[in-house]
Amino acid sequence: MKIYMDVCCLCRPFDDQTSGRIRLEVTAVQEIIRRCAMQEFSMVTSEVIDEELSKIPNIRKRLRVGKILSVAEESILIDERIISRMHGLITLGGDAMDSLHIACAERAGAVLLTTDDGLITFFKSNRDIQVHIENPVIWLKEGRQ
Repeated sequence: MKIYMDVCCLCRPFDDQTSGRIRLEVTAVQEIIRRCAMQEFSMVTSEVIDEELSKIPNIRKRLRVGKILSVAEESILIDERIISRMHGLITLGGDAMDSLHIACAERAGAVLLTTDDGLITFFKSNRDIQVHIENPVIWLKEGRQ
């Protein structure tokens, strides 16, 4: 199974864990990363993720997330088809970066995991999206793996 985690998901292990929800998400993300490292799942990354990571001001956090991505087995490059798909998703109401992540996950045939409730809501309201988008806690709980 291919897993594409957006940047908010990849950064979750480094967030303040005083909130119960965040602690659960940290545990789920760490478990998914562990399974990717064990090659139980296949992690997919992209140029979009690289671009977003380059903008993280905290160098230590950026390097730690980069280390997580070192287990990725595939990287999606942005091309005209992905840009076109992004524009199509934007016309449906999607955010530009979220739309790029969706287009990359679709290209890879991967499930897109995110901790962004807005992205999950967008997915549930638009059946034109051709990948499953879910919170990592819910995805693991439902046994989608």
